[in-house]
Amino acid sequence: MGKSAKKIGILTAGGDCPGLNAAIRGVGKTAMIKYGMEVYGFSSGYLGLINNEYQKLGEKSLSGILTLGGTILGTSREKPFKHKEYDDYIQSKPDMILENCSNLGLDALVCIGGNGTMKTAGKLQELGLNVVGIPKTIDNDVWGTDQTFGFDSAVNIATEAIDRMHTTANSHKRIMVVEVMGHHTGWLTLYSGVAGGGDVILLPELEWDPEILKNYLLKRADQGKPYSIVVVAEGVKVPPHGKFKSKKWESAGSALARLIEDLTGLETRETILGYIQRGGTPSPRDRVIATELGAYAAGMAAAGEFGHMAAYKGNNLISVPLEEVAGKTKMVPVDHPLLGHARTIDTCFGDIKKQG
Repeated sequence: MGKSAKKIGILTAGGDCPGLNAAIRGVGKTAMIKYGMEVYGFSSGYLGLINNEYQKLGEKSLSGILTLGGTILGTSREKPFKHKEYDDYIQSKPDMILENCSNLGLDALVCIGGNGTMKTAGKLQELGLNVVGIPKTIDNDVWGTDQTFGFDSAVNIATEAIDRMHTTANSHKRIMVVEVMGHHTGWLTLYSGVAGGGDVILLPELEWDPEILKNYLLKRADQGKPYSIVVVAEGVKVPPHGKFKSKKWESAGSALARLIEDLTGLETRETILGYIQRGGTPSPRDRVIATELGAYAAGMAAAGEFGHMAAYKGNNLISVPLEEVAGKTKMVPVDHPLLGHARTIDTCFGDIKKQG
């Protein structure tokens, strides 16, 4: 435990997602009202720390932002430790951050972000800056916490899109491929795929076979089922098969749609949801999660509990050391219960494991 913080900074880094403003509000209002702290917001993630761009936040500036999408502080993907600039004539970015925080008299910095943000926060803690982390991501892949805000909103958005695909797929009697965000993990694809009634769900965590996929889709057609919905994570690799090869820079959804049409002869179209999954107002659940994590993080700063990330274990709030979080990704386990439940209703994951 360190000295209790009286003056704190807040930043939002990495990709935007619903709930960031709710988290800023949760941290800021708790810090001001409960603990009597001064609160400063840094612009554009770690870039604001480097450029010393900040504003003092008051209760009035945090009023009315609970339901807003995006972030009032702005964000960026700046990684201050990525390119070391230790030169006699150039001050390194980490040193600039430490100097700016010291000049402002900050006792602690609250970093709101995903895996990359937590990794950078951990490195700043090692350099002597008091840091508290708050996990956010639509991918649900931050290690050490059972819940992150942003995920529920994205599941709702992706599910609504998949729901709409059913009507056009049925009208035209075709296969519809829906590409969902998720470079390394398939949490969003799995949950939205199951919620949206996807017939096929392909995840980065599961190796899949084009022949199994072909046989499954042809079987559905032979059974008189007029259409199929295929939900795929953007990080899924579409392997070469026969004469088929994915094109350079081709998205997973586009490549998969071409492969399916080649394999089955059935008309196939793709839809890539893209950034729409990260936009808009947060769901009520995400507002609650962001508020709870924010308030808990403010309490951690007040207690001098630095070098840790606010997190959930089940429904309970806990703190997790940043050194344990950094460099890890929470993957979908191959024995996840939802996978098993989906198989019982004949959802295909393209792998060799028997359905049911």
